[in-house]
This record gives sequence, structure tokens and C-alpha cells, in this order.
Amino acid sequence: MSLKKKVGRLLIAGFKGIIMSDEIKFLIHEYHISGIILFGRNIGTPKEILDLTQSLQREAKAAGYSSPLLICIDQENGVVRRLGEGTTIIPGAMLLGATDNPQHAYAAGVITGKELKALGINWNLAPVVDVNNNPKNPVIGVRSFGEDQYKVAEFAKQSMLGMQKAKVMTTLKHFPGHGDTSVDSHLDLPIINHDLQRLHEVELVPFKECIAAGADAIMTAHVYFPALETEENTPATLSRSVITNLLREELKFAGVITTDCMEMDAIAKGIGTVNGAVKAIQAGVDLVMVSHIHSLQEQSILKIVEAVENGEISEKQIDESISRIENMINNYTNWTEIEVTKLVPPYVGSGEHKNAMREIYLDGVTVVQDNGKAIQKDEKVLLIYPTNQYAMMVEDKRYSTIEMADQLKKVHSFVDVMEINPSSYDEEITTIANVVQSYDHIVVLTLSAIQQTVQEQFVNEIIKTGKLVDVVAIRSPYDVSLFTLANRLICTYEFTKPAFEVVSQYLVGNVQLNGKLPVTTS
Repeated sequence: MSLKKKVGRLLIAGFKGIIMSDEIKFLIHEYHISGIILFGRNIGTPKEILDLTQSLQREAKAAGYSSPLLICIDQENGVVRRLGEGTTIIPGAMLLGATDNPQHAYAAGVITGKELKALGINWNLAPVVDVNNNPKNPVIGVRSFGEDQYKVAEFAKQSMLGMQKAKVMTTLKHFPGHGDTSVDSHLDLPIINHDLQRLHEVELVPFKECIAAGADAIMTAHVYFPALETEENTPATLSRSVITNLLREELKFAGVITTDCMEMDAIAKGIGTVNGAVKAIQAGVDLVMVSHIHSLQEQSILKIVEAVENGEISEKQIDESISRIENMINNYTNWTEIEVTKLVPPYVGSGEHKNAMREIYLDGVTVVQDNGKAIQKDEKVLLIYPTNQYAMMVEDKRYSTIEMADQLKKVHSFVDVMEINPSSYDEEITTIANVVQSYDHIVVLTLSAIQQTVQEQFVNEIIKTGKLVDVVAIRSPYDVSLFTLANRLICTYEFTKPAFEVVSQYLVGNVQLNGKLPVTTS
């Protein structure tokens, strides 16, 4: 294998569209890149997804690959999910944590894996094993199973084992921990100042547990840890002391290490994507992820080739990374398996899968406060919901908060709807008390009000009217601490259709919800 194709094996690349791009075809033939990352931009119907993944694999085989392509996706479920039409909506991490039943995480992992595998996606960039111990974390939050490191470890392990059972590769992220940040690494470089003892006692606990249980791959965090890295403002992704000394040598992880996307601002606005790719390999990672821009993908490969030729990276290290990557691929898939897959199996998006997940939603959606006053049949109801405002760059933009209106109208005859753009709360505060006067019962959805004071003020203005007000926190559970005078407080942790369906049933008194808060809100 030529050096440029060896180095190409260290790249994961993305592209736009639901059919293979010419640029990706070029990278497959010219450089033998190891894999493809899919986003919402690549996702059509299940049949279209399968057609895409099969075309990518056929291209790789024609290019002379000895083993299939890695085809990966961020199917964390909940607020970060890529699959849509025709597939099963599966609870996200914090809702699973709220069930207090790790077997639910396993069951969700199995179904996630089965549906991904059926569509030709063999590697999931999940589970998130970060411990969310910062209520104002802008990028992890409900992507975490909770705030207790041992609970996170157990739920993450079961999620991982479930996906592995379905023959899908898994990824622990974001090493060595992104849970206690107040900055989104898509936008800037977060810093975590905890000492080494604290990291071992909290952040590293889930990684250790899952490594012991057979983790396939680990994704690095673009976060700076002064306790681990002496070079100022060097994120973990680029730190040899974090990647090689801690993860490889101390924690004995022998699997594949991948970066998070190197186009995120924590890297791109610092060392830069291309130079960062070189430094990440020098730190000891196996795979560099460049998710979007073709020129940066190719430049990253060529820059690493140059570093090998200059003696800055050894070819032996490249060979060792290729060996780890191909071992992972060969443990989960092969050409024969891919060639016999022709049709989307009927269990993808099936009633059986949906019903199994509905039981989990009933066990996870959480009633924090209930004063016993359900919506009555003859009451006139006003539902107030915010236009979706994405808290995280990683969220998929295809999903909307409006689904709650459809679900509530299915179970109650007299529902009016008021949509508010989050930027307009201050304008609406002055009139909202008059608006609600003609209604018997108000249902208000909050979207991370804990991080938006004006949203908090708006909802409390409604509560002060003395009307029956039910507050549903549809992303951050920490919102409930702001509205203790409400009639009922509920956390759905995500704005998915099944979560809205069960909470609507609860609001009118048709079902019982059994979730327990996996974080401290007071």
C-alpha cells in the first residue's frame, strides 16, 4: 500500500447529499479513506439510506479495499439523532437515565443497532459517557445519562452492549470528559480545571467501566485539561499526555481512538484543521474526522504524509493504527454480509419497535410536581410553545417543537396554540396575562429556560395569574427549579413525538409516568 493510501486510512470524511458525491468517490479511490460520516443532510427514506450505503461500499470494493468502509453516524437518540422518516424514534440518554433501569438502555441500544445495521450503517458515534455535572453545560446536557458517574457508567455500558449485540460498532465520547463545561467546543475551546484525582473519581469512571466491558472506539474531546497537559490551551485531542499516556498506557485502551470533527472552532480557530490533523496523529489518535469541507479532507491527508516523510510521524505508528481500525471493522462486518443485503427489513420502524420504546418513554418522562389537577374534558386549554432554538450545534435541524400541539389535540377537544419565538419573550410578557384570561388550563413548554432569564420571567408571569399552569421542560430538566408554583412540572428531556405523545396522555389523566430525575435541580 502506498504511503498516501496508508495515511488515507486514518481519515473519516463527510459530504452533502443523499447520493455519493464525486469528492467522496475521489477520496475512496485515491486515498482509501477508512470511512464516511453521515449527517441529516445525507438521510432520506430508509431505502434511500440503504442505497447510499451500498453504493459507498460497492465503490470501496471496486477501489480494492480489503475490508468494508466504516459508515458512521451520530445516532445518540433524543436531541441528537440523524435517522428520520420510516425509522423508530428511540429515547435519548437522559430520558433513559430517568427510567432508573439500565436494561432499558440495553433494549434501546439493541433496537438502535438493529435499525442502523439494516440501513448499512455499521458504526455509531455513541454512547455519550460524559457526566453532566454542570447545569449550564451548553453542549452535553440531556445527551448525558445523568450527573452520577456510576449511574452514567452502568447505563452507558448497557447501551454499548446493546448496540454491539446488534453487530454495530460503538464509540465512547468525549474523552476524558465534556460534562463540566460551560462552553460549546463547536464554538470555542472549553477548559476544565479539575485536578487528576477528581478526574479519576468522576469524569473517567464511565470510560474505565466501558473499556473493561469491551469498548470498540473512543472519541476525544476538544477540551483543555491543565491537570493533564502542560502546554497551554492544547485540547485533549491534540495532547499526547492525554491520548497516549493516559488513555493508551494508563487506562490500557487497545481499541480505536478517533477525534471529534476537526472543523469545530475549538480546533479550526486555534491550530487549524489541517495542522490539527497532524498534531492529533502525533498525540496518538488513529482516526481523524473532517466532516464537511473536501479541500480540508485532502489537505489533512497530504499534510500527514508530509509529516511521515519528514520523520515527524513514524510509518510504524500508521501501520499500528491501520491494524486497530481493520480489526474493529472485521469484528463487525464483512463483504459477504454487505453483498447479501438488498432490502430494508420490515422491523425498521416497525410497530413492535415503537411499542417497546413507548414503554421506555412511560418509564422515563418525569413528573417532578403534581398537584392533582389534570385537564378536564370541558376545559379550554392554551398550549404555549417556543419555536425551536437549537442549543447545540450538533442537534439536527429537521425536528420541531410544534409536534406537541398535534399530540395534545389528539387527546383534548379544546386546545388553542400560541407559538413564541424565544427572541420575543420580552415583548410577550406585557400582554400574556390578558391572553390567558379566557382559558381554564395553560400548558407551557420550556426550552432551556435555565439559560434564558426572559423565558423564566415569561412563564412565571403566567403562573402569577392564578390559572392552572402545567410546565413541561422539553430539553433541560433544570428548568423545573424555576417554576415551583406551577400546577404540574414535567420533564420530557427531548422534543420527540413519542415523548410528546405520552406527556399529552398524562396531562389529560390517561396514563401514569414513572420517571425519576437523573440530575439535581434544587
